[in-house]
Formats: sequence, structure tokens, C-alpha cells
Amino acid sequence: MSQSNENEPKKPIWSRYVFWGMPLAGIAGVFVAGIVFWGGFNTAMEATNKEKFCIGCHEMENFVYQEYKGTIHDVNRSGVGAVCADCHVPKDWTHKMIRKIKASRELWGKATGSISTKEKFEAKRLHLAMNEWERMKANDSKECRNCHGFESMMPEFQKPRARQQHLNAMEAGQTCIDCHKGIAHSDLRDRADEDYLEELETPNPKFVREVPQEYLDSLAYITEKEAEEAAVVKAAEKQAQEAVQAQILAAVEAARAEEQAKAAGTATEASADGAAAGGGNVAPNIDWDAVAGTDLTLFYPGQASFEWVQNGKQHGGARPLTKGGDKCTTCHAAELEAIGSKVVGGAGGKNDELEPTPIPGKRGTISTTVQAAHDDENIYIRLQWPDAGHNPAPFVDGGKMDPDNQIKVAMMITGTGIELGEQVGCWASCHADNTYMPFAVEPDAIAANAAVLEQLQTPDTITKYLAESRTDIEIRGRGGKPQGGWDQLKPQEEIDQLLADGTFLDLLRVYADGTAQNGHILERRVAEDGELMGEATLSGGMWTVVFARALNSGVAGDVPLEAGKTYTVGFAIHDDFAAARFHHVSLDLHMALDDDAAAINVIKQ
Repeated sequence: MSQSNENEPKKPIWSRYVFWGMPLAGIAGVFVAGIVFWGGFNTAMEATNKEKFCIGCHEMENFVYQEYKGTIHDVNRSGVGAVCADCHVPKDWTHKMIRKIKASRELWGKATGSISTKEKFEAKRLHLAMNEWERMKANDSKECRNCHGFESMMPEFQKPRARQQHLNAMEAGQTCIDCHKGIAHSDLRDRADEDYLEELETPNPKFVREVPQEYLDSLAYITEKEAEEAAVVKAAEKQAQEAVQAQILAAVEAARAEEQAKAAGTATEASADGAAAGGGNVAPNIDWDAVAGTDLTLFYPGQASFEWVQNGKQHGGARPLTKGGDKCTTCHAAELEAIGSKVVGGAGGKNDELEPTPIPGKRGTISTTVQAAHDDENIYIRLQWPDAGHNPAPFVDGGKMDPDNQIKVAMMITGTGIELGEQVGCWASCHADNTYMPFAVEPDAIAANAAVLEQLQTPDTITKYLAESRTDIEIRGRGGKPQGGWDQLKPQEEIDQLLADGTFLDLLRVYADGTAQNGHILERRVAEDGELMGEATLSGGMWTVVFARALNSGVAGDVPLEAGKTYTVGFAIHDDFAAARFHHVSLDLHMALDDDAAAINVIKQ
């Protein structure tokens, strides 16, 4: 039996123990080498995420970086900026590595000079942007959500439109990049094909999220707060209106005394206040003091046509409208003052294209009170709003587009079967090829189309019409095509059937002298035989327009009004001798007989 030699020197501890066939020293060496390697690798990786590295080549520094400077992601009120990697590199390790591997292809682009000049970059720019859009769409905008999250959004700090769209996004399965393109660089959405965008921006059911309770609580809070603020404003306006009404009553008494004086042969010159009336008292049995009023803001729309609102390249709300079922009021109800003021001043739209011919001094909105009542036979509508004096239109002789009518008032009631009719109301009749619109048709072109001329009976202009009366409507303007469809008329028998089916806009109009015109809009604006009574008065600086029509006239082109039904209506005021599109309009409104839930409640008297 052999024995170990106690005098034999012992091996060092790092070589004495072996794990998995490797001495401790080897394991320690590998461990240290791993730390060094990982530290170096991670340091190098993070270095490539620095802004300085990203703009190290002139292609980035001279082109895209210059667009990024000064944007909300570069400088903002909180001082928290986002650098290149924050938007273009995911934070988690796995997706970061995938992104880095894909990004290595940029080295080949650098070596071959594929975007080495501004011209080359612009030529390839849309392709590069589409790559990013598709990547961010696929990963549910992971990079955006490194900093932003629906869970942290508080509606009380957002504009009304943003609140609604973020709520829609959570419920429908939209992701950040669907709406937020071009926020740090130039927006190339307008250069992309519409069909491509349609597919790219389609909601993904996988992205549907449960709406956080915090979001709902914040939404309820701000909704209630804004309602309270609106009530305070409404009370102040009511007080001001009551003062005006007192002036009107005084003016009426003065006018009555003047009439009595005329009858006695002792009349004096007419008062300088100036009153215009016609048609008599069309609502003799209605006590307007007992009818609650609805305060409306009518705003100036410029050249925003039915095609414009459906075109995603022109109108950011096109998808919520056409695909999401939103109404115009969903996004814009609280923005009418801002929209009207912007458009009337010569701006509005993504490229400030909505008003190329502004009228200096024209107001952007008209605050209007609408009252509605009915008896067993008729409906009665009364509108009141303050006069604003005259601001001449610089593009017409004399400054007055319609010198015979200082004001015109229109009400439209939406029939059945109208595309987006419940969402947009009378906007469905406003097209890009109407008079004074971007693609207005010249009289020569109308005269040259004998078939259309015979059917429309309007040799000088294309009036409002419904898309249902056309075989095709150009919405996107592809290839430079004019938007609209004035010459794509359906056969007359089909249009007659649409009228019989109730597919039209019922049109009621009252003019400055109190005369009234009943009509409808389908293939064109048509005057019909249905009786409409009206009166218009300017007194004490306040316009009052009243009109009445049978609830159910039995006339083709009149929407029958019945209890238990809700109707989408819209109002328009041509103020200050305006014509065509130079009017103020309401958004979609709901009207019903004896229904407190309706925006316009037609009260039985």
C-alpha cells in the first residue's frame, strides 16, 4: 500500500479544484474575460446609441438631423429630449440586437454612397420612411412607448381631439405610428400611396388595450369641469342677450309707435336703426319665452369640402370619420372658435390651403341661439345672432357678393341612405367642384357637356349635390385628377328613385327680406312647391329669423317629421352679403320632437 509523501508540496488552490473538468483558475479567467468582454461590448453598443455617433456621417448630420433640431423631441418645456436611439432603437436587449443587426446594412449604404447627396437622399427618403413606419407598426410602436404610454395619459391635460383619438386608439387597436408620422422629421405621409397607407394604418386587434380607469376618471373630471365652465359662459351670454332683447323690445315699441304715427299722417323719418321684415308673423301662437334655446357656434369652413374631410392626406380625421364612425363633433365640437378664426384669416388645413381668398375683418364664428317649437301641424324655427357690420369682399365689385341679401339662413335635414349623413350632416352636399371651391367648374366646361347641362339645368355653376347622385366621386385626387364628380351623373330614373326613397337633404332657406324657399338637394339644389313661411328682422343690432313648415307636407323633397325619431340637421348663415361657400355653418346636430336628450328639442305648444 503506497502512502503519500507528506513532504510533497501541495498544488495551488486555483489548480487543486476542478469544476466540470476545468480548474478553478480557468473558470476565474473565463469569468473575468467575460466581464471584460461584456463591459467592452456593452460600452461599444451604448456608444453607438449616442447622438454624436448617429450624426457622425454627413448624411445624417446635414439632412435628417437639421430637421430634428428644434422639434418637440429636441427641446421642450420639460427639458427632456429624445435622441436618435430613443426613437429608433428598442430598449430591451433582444429587440435591440435585432435592430442593430438590421442597421448594419447602413454601412453598405454608406460605402456605396446611396444617399451621399441631398438629391439622392430625397429620392430614397420615402422608402426609408416606409421602412421605419412598417417596423414600428409591427412592434406596436415599442420605441414610442419607451417614454409614452396610454396608461399614463391624462385627458385633462390634452385637447379634446387628442382625448377622443387616444380613446379610439385603445379601443380599436391603433398604435402610435398610425397617427404620429413626421413629428421629428419632415412628414412624408402625403407622398405615400393612399392604398398603402390604408393597409398600414388599419387597426390591429392585437393592439387593443383595456382603457385604464385613471384615463376614464380624468376624462370624466375634465368633461364635468368644461361643462361647468361652459355653463358660466352661457349664463353670461344669456345675460347679454337679455339686455339685447330689451333693446329689441324697445325698438319694436318705437316701430309700433311710428306705424301708428304713419297711420295718423304724422310719421317722421324712419329710425336710423334700420329694420327689415317680411312674411308677417309666421308663428303667432308660439310663446318663444317658454321655448328653451340651444346655443350654437357657427364657424367659417373655407374650402373644406366633403372630399377634403375624407382624404387622409388633407384631413387628419379622415380615418376616424370614414372607418371609426366618429362624427365631426367628436373631434371638433370644442374647437370651433379656433378653427373658424384660423380659416377666415387665410389658413387652415395641413398646408393652410382652406382659404386662398380671405375677406379682411370677416368674423370666424357666429354665436347663434336656435329655438324650435311645433303644434299639431307645423314646425317653427327661430334663430338669433348679433350683426357684425359690413366687411367688403376684395374680390368682387362693390364688396358684396349678394347685394340683394344682407343675410340668408339655411337649414338642412338629413334624409335616409346618405353616405356618412348621420356623421357629417349637410357637409355631404359640399363638394370640391362647387362654385368658389378648389376645383370649381368653368361655365364653358358645363356648356360643353350637353347631357349634364340638360340634367342639371345650371349653365353657369355647379350647385351643392349628394354623392349618391353620381356614379363616381374622386376623393383622393390621384394623378392630379380634380376632386368631386359634377359630370358623373346617374341616369335620371335612378335619381328619381333616390328622391322617392328619401335619399336627399331637405333644404329650407330664408332671405333678408323675409321671403322663404322650400327645396332639397340631390343631384343639384332644387326649389320645390312645398310651402315655407319666413320672416327676417334686424333690430337693436340683432338678427331674428323665423320660419315655419308643415311637419308632414307630403311633398317629395320634404323630410316628414315625427315624434319618436331623431334627425340630423345643420344650419348655415350667409352673413354680410355673402354667397356660395363664404358662409358660417354648424356641425352635425340632432333634432327631435319633445325629446330633452336632443341637442335641438322641438317643444310642443
